[in-house]
Amino acid sequence: MIRSALLVTLGVTVTAFFSFWAIIFSFFANAENNVHKVANIWGKILLMICSTKVQVIGKENILRGKPQVFMCNHQSDFDIFIALACVPGQFRWIAKKELFAIPVFGQAMKSAGYIEIDRQNHEKALRSLDLAAMRIREGKSVMTFPEGTRSHNGEIKAFKPGTFYLAIQSGVPIVPISIIGSGEIMPKRSLKIRPGKIKMIIDKPISVEGYAVENRQELINKVRQVIIHNYNAYRETGTASIKDVQSEMHTAF
Repeated sequence: MIRSALLVTLGVTVTAFFSFWAIIFSFFANAENNVHKVANIWGKILLMICSTKVQVIGKENILRGKPQVFMCNHQSDFDIFIALACVPGQFRWIAKKELFAIPVFGQAMKSAGYIEIDRQNHEKALRSLDLAAMRIREGKSVMTFPEGTRSHNGEIKAFKPGTFYLAIQSGVPIVPISIIGSGEIMPKRSLKIRPGKIKMIIDKPISVEGYAVENRQELINKVRQVIIHNYNAYRETGTASIKDVQSEMHTAF
């Protein structure tokens, strides 16, 4: 318990420090990209502080230099640090508006060009998706948790349709990501932080060609099944069961 309290205190301090510098960088040229680079370093340092190592499998499946929509399962607040530290390149988060209300941290998120979404207001949510589409047209990828909230038991919840609408309308592929183990490192509604190892499986991009709003449920099911398959395969056996994915070991440090 004492260890967790110290880690939380240190994590808050580090977050405040990097949020401050992110805001400073926002006043310079190429602001959003630079602020995201600061966030990448922030994520790596938080993983290091918490004695967390991440094994990334399928990193070669990320499309270099092309926009894509990353979709990831969500078990823990730790998923944010993991994605920032381990997914290379520039991307913009689509995140609930409550995070943007946090002093300093929320301003840093805005400085990075991250996109807030109001899950209680349909019209505002659609405007947020339009903004995300603009980011994609600018060549930026977006990162989202399609479950919309953290799973309390590790089971992958139903996916919300909004970001699939975004991918279809933008015509960019979806890259499914499965994170295994973050819920044990830091469970939902808990500040207790345990050291440990996490796996991140990045599967091959899924084309949205042939999908429209009318049949997007088929796409939702397809992406969700890939994420579930990888999550279960690596959680239960610790080895790949998908021939398409080649393994590589990535430690954030």
